[in-house]
Amino acid sequence: MRLILSVFASLTFLLSLSAPASAQIELSFYGGSQSSPHSRVSGQYPGTEANYSGLIGWEGKSFAPPPYYGARATWWRRPDLGFGVELTHTKVYAPAAERNAIGFTDLEFTDGHNIITFNITKRWNSRFGSFTPYVGAGLGVALPHVDVISSNGHTSFGYQLTGPAARLTAGIKYDLSDRWALFSEYQFTYSSNTAKLPSGGTLNTDIITNAINVGVSFSF
Repeated sequence: MRLILSVFASLTFLLSLSAPASAQIELSFYGGSQSSPHSRVSGQYPGTEANYSGLIGWEGKSFAPPPYYGARATWWRRPDLGFGVELTHTKVYAPAAERNAIGFTDLEFTDGHNIITFNITKRWNSRFGSFTPYVGAGLGVALPHVDVISSNGHTSFGYQLTGPAARLTAGIKYDLSDRWALFSEYQFTYSSNTAKLPSGGTLNTDIITNAINVGVSFSF
């Protein structure tokens, strides 16, 4: 996980250097409940030339270690428009019966299925008192920890850059003070993933997540 946090910290630092002196910087940290609908997993089975395919009903297990969480940095270049970077540590587990059916004893992205995006955010200030509605969208990459064991003994255990990713967010923030705020939001992420498995194996799947987040923001 240190690698993922280092990537996020580096992107945050680089973007902060490009922000004008007058820009407000907002750091947000959140947790919540995340789920993922069914998606098809396919590819070439490790150690053979055989292909496999199956529908997986992913489990999120948001509060099981390591928990689901996220962080973002937003530079408000105008009072209503901001740009930034965001990391979400999502998770997906394949149920035992479904992964066994396609020849895997373990099939998960749980440390995690990390989504890193560059975002644009629109907010509506001073219209609802201490409450500020906002929406956002982002494009980036998926950098999951691929944790896969095939029934014939091949193991993949490590981070891989697996493909493009996108996110949509809609939420509302409540100001506690000029600097501190609480927020709640709905967040959708999508990623198209191609992972490498040992001995010529591959794994292809599109992952969607739906999350309800709650968190805290600090502005300066």
